[in-house]
Amino acid sequence: MSDKNVNTNIQKESSDSETQKPPLRGWGGFTSRFVPINIENIDTDQIIPARFLKATTKEDFGKNLFRDWRYYNDDESKTKADFPLNMSQFDGEILVAGKNFGCGSSREHAAWAILDYGFRVVVSSFFADIFKNNALNNGVLPVQVTDEFLQRIFLQDNNTELTVDLEKQTITINSTGEWERFEISSYKKTCLLNGYDDIDYLLSIKEDIEQFEIQRV
Repeated sequence: MSDKNVNTNIQKESSDSETQKPPLRGWGGFTSRFVPINIENIDTDQIIPARFLKATTKEDFGKNLFRDWRYYNDDESKTKADFPLNMSQFDGEILVAGKNFGCGSSREHAAWAILDYGFRVVVSSFFADIFKNNALNNGVLPVQVTDEFLQRIFLQDNNTELTVDLEKQTITINSTGEWERFEISSYKKTCLLNGYDDIDYLLSIKEDIEQFEIQRV
């Protein structure tokens, strides 16, 4: 395959890809209040129930995030007052959840729903592998912390902010100064810092690809 064909295909796919959220970068990291859901083993069917999986685009999934936990009998006029997403005191772009978040089926729609609702970061002490990859592929950062640190977050009041510094790979409880490091692959870190999807990343190394192709001739 010629260099011209390679580059043309990449550009075409990139133009067709869906717009990514703004990159997770900036001086001092990403700071927000958080919404706590102190429940373990939250599976993808609870995140986005199966009856909403017929759509093939990512739009409007957020309104059905945790649908069965937010409403009685699937009726939007009958909200469950004690569920955190329905409580006015909780707000922010960070979701903090119990251990083993995203278990169950491999549906990518779970990551779509979380992002479309407005969460940029999910914090837990363990993530199911497939959910974690789906989240990263869709611009949502899964931050895995220790069980002890997670409980420290849950003890904070609703005005507390967390700072997630992706560059340094740290998460900090701003009110106490406590912090931990988290792990992320260097490739996905680059994508999130720059707001890239996979095609954007290829375009960012376009010159390297062209040089590699030339060297193969």
